[in-house]
Amino acid sequence: MTTVSSAEPTRRDFLYIATGAVGAIGAAATLVPLLAQMNPDASTVAAGAPVDIDLAPIAEGQIVKVFWRSKPIFIFHRTKKEIDEAKNVDVNSLPDPESDAERTKPGHEQWLVVIGICTHLGCIPLAHQGEYGGWFCPCHGSQYDTAGRIRKGPAPRNLALPPYTFLSDTKIRIGEESAKTA
Repeated sequence: MTTVSSAEPTRRDFLYIATGAVGAIGAAATLVPLLAQMNPDASTVAAGAPVDIDLAPIAEGQIVKVFWRSKPIFIFHRTKKEIDEAKNVDVNSLPDPESDAERTKPGHEQWLVVIGICTHLGCIPLAHQGEYGGWFCPCHGSQYDTAGRIRKGPAPRNLALPPYTFLSDTKIRIGEESAKTA
């Protein structure tokens, strides 16, 4: 007896191919979400990522607020008068002694970058307010000067400085400090 093989596909061949294709699609549909859930979500990635800020549109005397790691960051383009006032303060008279030079980057004294959270109870202070022209926290009366230093009120420390570096004269990166400054 001789077996003859037909070159024509049979119904059984079609079922094998169709079953294999459905199985492959099902496996891919299962693996894609399984692998994707192993990656951190976008908010986690963004929370730790550095933020680049273009300083060019910020006018002299203006304070802008940006967010980094869900914290408000105040970027203050100080005038010459505001810089001089901050430099002329007797550091020893301050509750948290720190000179203006310690709070800015060399060569970029016109830019003050601070975390906009009051060091007393974590409120958000108002810009260009208070007796010293810097920030005023309306919750409990803390007043900061144009260098973000506590001058009056219950706050124990100056406004904190975030890690940042100048990428150029008109661009900073918040969240990454390096020895390189422009």
